[in-house]
This record gives sequence, C-alpha cells and structure tokens, in this order.
Amino acid sequence: MTHNAIAHREEEYDSADFNMLLQMQEDHFWYRGRHKFLLYSLKKHLAKKNKGSPQTNPSSSLKAIDLGGGCGGWVKYLCRNAPTLFSEVALGDSSLSALEKANVVLGPTNNLFHIDLMNLEFKEEWDVLFLLDVLEHLPDDKGALEQAMKALKPGGLIFITVPALDAFWSFNDEVASHLRRYSLEMLKNLSNSVGLEVVDSRYFMFFLSPIYWLTRKFSGGNKLSKEKQKELVHKAHQIPFWPINQTLSSIFCLETPIGHYVRFLWGTSALVILKKPSMAGNK
Repeated sequence: MTHNAIAHREEEYDSADFNMLLQMQEDHFWYRGRHKFLLYSLKKHLAKKNKGSPQTNPSSSLKAIDLGGGCGGWVKYLCRNAPTLFSEVALGDSSLSALEKANVVLGPTNNLFHIDLMNLEFKEEWDVLFLLDVLEHLPDDKGALEQAMKALKPGGLIFITVPALDAFWSFNDEVASHLRRYSLEMLKNLSNSVGLEVVDSRYFMFFLSPIYWLTRKFSGGNKLSKEKQKELVHKAHQIPFWPINQTLSSIFCLETPIGHYVRFLWGTSALVILKKPSMAGNK
C-alpha cells in the first residue's frame, strides 16, 4: 500500500540513520532489553484484555501494526518470539528506504505500509498499535496520537516507548533529532488530551541509567562541533565488543519482569499503554 504523495520528513528522522538502525536492532544490548521488556508487557496486557493469564495466548484474530517501525526489528522479534499472538503483524513507515530494508528483514509474511503518521488512512482497523521511540521526533505528538487513535479499533491498545526525563537530555538527543524527553505525567496529560485511557505507565532502563548518565555527562560531547557530535553518537551506537554487549544485555534484561511489578522511580526510557474507549467516537 504505497501512496506517492507521502514524503519522509528528514528533519524528524534522518534516513541515513536507518543503516545504523539495521545493524543495531537485533543484537545491540539496548534493543534486546527494550524488546524483552515490551513483549512481557504486551503478553500481560493482552491476557488481561482477554481475561486470561499472562501465559495464555490471546485470540489469533487480533491485528497489530508497528507505526514508524523503521527497518522491522520489533516486528521480527515479535513474530519470532510470540508467533501466535496475532493473525497479522504489519509495519508502517514514511521512509521508502526503511521499508525496503524491512522487506529484506521480514520477507513476504508481513504487510508493509507507506504511511504518514500525521495523516493515516486507517479507520478502526487495528487491535494493537506500536509507537516505539517515535513521538519524540514529531513536532505535533498530539496530532500523531489522534491519528493513531482513529486507526485503532474501540477497546484496542497502543504501546508507546519514548526517551524519558529531561535529566538525561544530552547532545545525543539533539543529534538524534529528539524534540523532547517525557515524564510519565507528560504522557498521561498527552493521552488524556486525546481521550485515551492510560492502562499502565512506567520507566525502564533503570539499572543502566547511571552508566548512561555518566557517559553522556563526561564524554565531552557538548563541547564538540555538530559534525564531531554526530561521529561520537554513531560510534556510541555501534554494537559493543561481545563480552561488554553480553554483560549490558544481561543487566538490562534483569528488568523483565522486575520492572513490571516494581515501579522504578526513573529510567532513561518510558513505556505507556493506552486504551481506546469501547464507545469512543472518531476525532
């Protein structure tokens, strides 16, 4: 489903970064930890939605889409680790470059959609939507959430991850074209403003947050030129040497399931799960 009028906005996400994302999205410790944390939450809340236990697979008639899903890392992980959760897991992105890479990663089993998050053509089509580290790039995050709500079936769920807390703001955010980092209160207010119910919200990447803060604070990146900052960020986002990557992956993965039963007071990322009211009208 490709619409020629859709244009990827480079100022929101540099297409050159998709090459880096493609290399990171499966093996980098950050993605390993985030994917594990997110999948546990997904199973837990789908089980509640279907009145089952956290280990019970919901009906396979459910349809999900990853909006702004880039090169398909989350979709691949989801289909590999929970193949019976959904009858369809699709991916949508505004970048044709990202979709081409996702097509190679995913193959023919997942539908790919060329979309504009600010003007989605879906109407009450999906049971679950994912917006994973997307909203922080968008000038109008409220408008994007309204569009997502329109695409969601009544009673459906939206899973959102974003960078958290201004205390962790650094040159890395500027290089990555982040416009903001979110507190849980900000996410709650944003969700309520469009009529979505907050089912759950919590910080994660708690255990590694001291390392994150120290490396950003003492890297000297704030004193570098924009070009040197970009080089430093790209170097920092490479997959670490195997023992280091394995160690950091193990530490991050300890947050699952701990972080779903103990609410961390902070973290460098936040997860919020939203529900569309069953009788919601379209905005």
